[in-house]
Formats: sequence, C-alpha cells, structure tokens
Amino acid sequence: MQKILLLFLSLSAYCSIAMAHGPSKDDSLFVERNYSKEERYLTMRDGTKLFTTIYAPKDKLSNYPIMLIRTPYSVAPYGATKLKVPLGPNMDFVREGFIFVHQDVRGKYMSEGNFIANRPVVTKGKKSDESTDTYDTIDWLVKNVKSNKRVGIWGISSPGMYASLSLINSHPNLKAVSPQAPVTDWFKGDDRHHNGALMLMGTFSFLSSFGKPRDSIGTKHPGGFGNYNTLDSYNFYLKAGALKNLNTKYLGNKSTLWNEMMAHPNYDSYWEDRNFLPKIKAVKPAVLVVGGWFDQEDLYGPLKTYAHLAGLPKQKAANVHLVMGPWYHGSWTRGLGDSLHMVKFVEPTSKQFREQMELPFFKKHLKQDTSATLPAAKVFFTGENKWASFKQWPPAQTQERALFLTKGNKLSFQQSSNSALPSSDFDAYISDPQKPVPYTNEKTVMRGYKYMYEDQSFAAKRPDVLIYETEVLTEDIRMAGNLKANLFVSTTGTDADFIVKVIDVFPYESKSQMSDYQMLVRGEVMRAKFRDSFSEPKALVPNEVTEVRFDMQDAAHVFKKGHKIMVQIQSTWFPLVDRNPQQFLAINDAEDTDFLKQEHRIYFNATYPSHIKLPIIENNEN
Repeated sequence: MQKILLLFLSLSAYCSIAMAHGPSKDDSLFVERNYSKEERYLTMRDGTKLFTTIYAPKDKLSNYPIMLIRTPYSVAPYGATKLKVPLGPNMDFVREGFIFVHQDVRGKYMSEGNFIANRPVVTKGKKSDESTDTYDTIDWLVKNVKSNKRVGIWGISSPGMYASLSLINSHPNLKAVSPQAPVTDWFKGDDRHHNGALMLMGTFSFLSSFGKPRDSIGTKHPGGFGNYNTLDSYNFYLKAGALKNLNTKYLGNKSTLWNEMMAHPNYDSYWEDRNFLPKIKAVKPAVLVVGGWFDQEDLYGPLKTYAHLAGLPKQKAANVHLVMGPWYHGSWTRGLGDSLHMVKFVEPTSKQFREQMELPFFKKHLKQDTSATLPAAKVFFTGENKWASFKQWPPAQTQERALFLTKGNKLSFQQSSNSALPSSDFDAYISDPQKPVPYTNEKTVMRGYKYMYEDQSFAAKRPDVLIYETEVLTEDIRMAGNLKANLFVSTTGTDADFIVKVIDVFPYESKSQMSDYQMLVRGEVMRAKFRDSFSEPKALVPNEVTEVRFDMQDAAHVFKKGHKIMVQIQSTWFPLVDRNPQQFLAINDAEDTDFLKQEHRIYFNATYPSHIKLPIIENNEN
C-alpha cells in the first residue's frame, strides 16, 4: 500500500491528466492493426540526442499530418512492440488518422542532456533550448518522415508549456499549436506559487520526485516521497513545522528544484528568465489555448497565455483561440464532463470539446478541412451551465463593478458614504499560524481538485474567517473576466497573507443536494509583502492602514436570481498555501519559533473602501 501511495503522489501532476479508465480492448486492437511504431534518437543542433517514438498509419496511400508532443513525463511504453493507447489527445484523433510523435525532453528518461525545469530561452548565439529542440525535431520529421509536411503540437501542463515554447521563432511547417493548461509562471500564478505565496502541498509532493536529478539515462521513474503515515495532510504539514524542516526531514536535500526555489524567495532573474511569454513576439501557426475553470494547478497559464498572444501587435484575432470549460486539470481529455460530483453542468462539456473544438481545430489547420469554425473565445459559464462565444476574452462589453464590504457583514454594489473612520468601520480577526484555516473539509494527503468548487460552510464556522454576503439576488449577475481584490488592511505584525474567496450561496431547497451550498467560484491568496513589487518585498507597518490589491484570476459564472454572493477573507489556507510567520523575514529560512499570532483588520468606508472588482457582462456577444 505504501509503495502504491508513493508512486501515485510522485506522479500526481501527470496522473491528473493521464489517468483515465485505461484503454478498451477495441482501442488497443485498433492501434495494433492500424499503426506501426519506430523508436529513434534525433540529434539537436548542439549534438544532444533526444529519444523519440513515431507512430505512423500502416496505410501508405495517404500523406498524413504530424501530431507532436514533447514531455518530461516519459513517452512510455518503451520497446518497438509496445504501443501507447491512445496515441494522440484521444481516440478520435487515432481513428481520424495522423502521424503521432512523442519525445522525451532533454535530460528526462531516455533522452540525453541535463534537465532544467522551465528552461530559460536562449535569445542569442547557437545554444539549444526547448524552442530550438522543437524546431530541430520538426525539421527532421518533415524531411525524413513521409507526411503532408504539416505539423501540429499539443500538450497539457508541462507538455503544454513545451507547446507554447514552440511559438518562439516557430518552424515554418508548424501550422497548429494547442497549449492546454500550460505551465507559464511558477511565481505569480501557476503550480508552485500564487502571488508570491508558496503552494505548499502540491509543490512538496511534486518536487520530491520531479525535482530530483537522475542517476542515468533510462526508463525508470525516480520515485518521490510517500511516507506520510497518515491521511491527514493538515496535521502532517503542521507537525513538520517550518519550510526548511521539510527538506531536512523528508527530502534529504536531494530535490534540486526545491533547493533552487528556496534560494529564490522573491521574483528575481531566476524567475524572470523562466517567464517565456515575453519571448513570443509573433504568432504564425494557429493557436488553441485550453484551460479549466476548476484547474487546481494551471488556471493562470492559459488565461495569461491567451492574453499575451491575442494582444501581440498585428496579431490576427482569428488565429488565436481560447477554450475555457468547467474542468479540473486535464479532465477535458476524458469522460463526459457533465458534472463535478454534486455540481452539475448538464452539458457533456468534455465530449463537446473533443468532438466539436479540439479535433476540428487540428483538422482545419493540418488537413485543411475548411468546414470547421471556432470563435476567438469559447467559454462555459458555470451557474448558467451554457457555452458562450465571444470575439475576444474578456468580452468587450464587460464592465468592472465594485462589490463593497460594508458594516454588518454585508456586501453591496453601493459604496458607503461614511467618509470618517469610526472605530466600528472595520472587522478584526486573530490569525494564528499554529491553528491555520484548512483549505478543505476532506481528509487527504493529496491536494486534489475538489477544493476548487467545495462547499465553504466549513470555513465559515471559523472565528478567523470574515464573512460578507449580499441580500438575496433579484436578478442574475453574469460575471466574465478578471476578478480583483482591493483591501484596506492593518495588522499588529509586519507581514500577512490575505485570502479572498468569492462564493455562490445556493438557496435552501429541501430535496436538493445543493441546498445552502456555498460553492467556491474563485479563491486567491496574496502575500502582503509583495503588494507593490514581487521583486522588492516591503514590510507592513504595524497598525497602519495599507492598501493591498491583487489579481484573483478570471471566472465565467452566473450568480442566479435567488442566490447570494458571499466573500470570505482569511489569512491562512493550509496546507494548500505555506504559513506566513506574520513578520517580515525570509520565510524559506524561518524557524519554528518565528510563526506568531497577529490581529488583522479589514476596513470599509468611503476613506478605506475594501471591495472586490467583478467583471459584469449584461448580454452575450455572438
């Protein structure tokens, strides 16, 4: 049991994408009958050889396009007689007919070289990086593999990042690119950090294996930490104590990536060099960016990738597309996608994406099938449970409306007219790092994804969680775009985290599983010392009112008539996010005794109007 848990945890990021119910007998038989496999090494411009598998249709009468994926998670199974099922994004691609190419990126599994996660892009000279490796791979394929010379690339998570990187000085034969949940910025918003705060639980489990240097070239997974000896992650991480204890107690100083991240607690050149979006200056292939509204790992990536690509000078809007569905990390690859446990979507969203969006996109650009059309943005609205098409994202007609915190734990679209600062115009709570607010009501050592839409009533019962709520809505409120938190705070300490959660409160219905459900729509953390700059943190002044603003990322949600909007504010979200000692210091080097109890205040009046900016849209743009 322990070995199974260890392997599952060490592969957690990949498993959330790749694990389905396994291929059916019919699927396996179809691949065996219709595809041949070749394994070979391709030589990059610097001489490094990358292990590559090529699955080609046995039918030699047609020239098929090439679908490429580059991955750090292994192209297994290895061996000329062992076949991967499915070969492409799903079996619809396999039955349609493509040449599928899988490649271990440099430094991983059977490929030569040294692995560097989020490898910096080389802008000068003839050195190699992931974009040049992609270029060199495509160049070899179109010259040596019988095809129609049109290439597409796709991938989810880290492979999604490699798909994005192919857009830097892209090969002329690359015609279609689909970065799906692409890792994009590990400090500001993706897997490892959000707004400078370490995403503790996912980072520790993932980097315990992914961050290890390999001993030799081979097919063996390095393995990761699994000796939790409990199903209660809250107690495990609390007993572990300060961050540096995790390294000495459990990682044995063997995770190169963990050590690098601990050595770079601020947004310095280490992180800046790994932000590849500014290196993409133009887009020549068609691009389909894909993400999920409940993605526990990479919600930030697809949204920021689309915004950058669509905003490039002289960029043709019709060339870059965004699809956002009601999915967790990679779940659009399988199943119907009509629900997430008690949260029902009615529409079979994953099936619709695969059949009506993903496959038609690649057929159009690789097989020149002109029947397919896709809007610039195809977005699923939760709450309303409908797809909507837009000419851009966010929609042009979206307007920001401030939802103000007011006295009596209320929310209002009307700002307080009280311009003085009476002592009653704030709410206060004691935040104790030794008794942090749990991020979920579930007992698990896996971060999971349920917390992204979980009923928040368990947190509402905590004295260190502030609650603000609207009256019952008399009309639908349709939200589409970027949410922003704007808080006026003070603290007895010199640093603090502020977590804001925007929640849809369902009405009481005696026979409904969703009765009184407090559904998390969007939650985000901000480490206050980074409020003005991620590069140059600044201490809070004790008991001085300070404005803290931050990006809460995007959402597409309809708060229905009869529901309420709730906002919860807290300063711990554990162990999803690491604990803040609540004093200004290098948290990565903090001692167990550095974590102090502090009082935090949230202010609300005309002078200090704490509010959440919601992107409200009045009607659809077809």
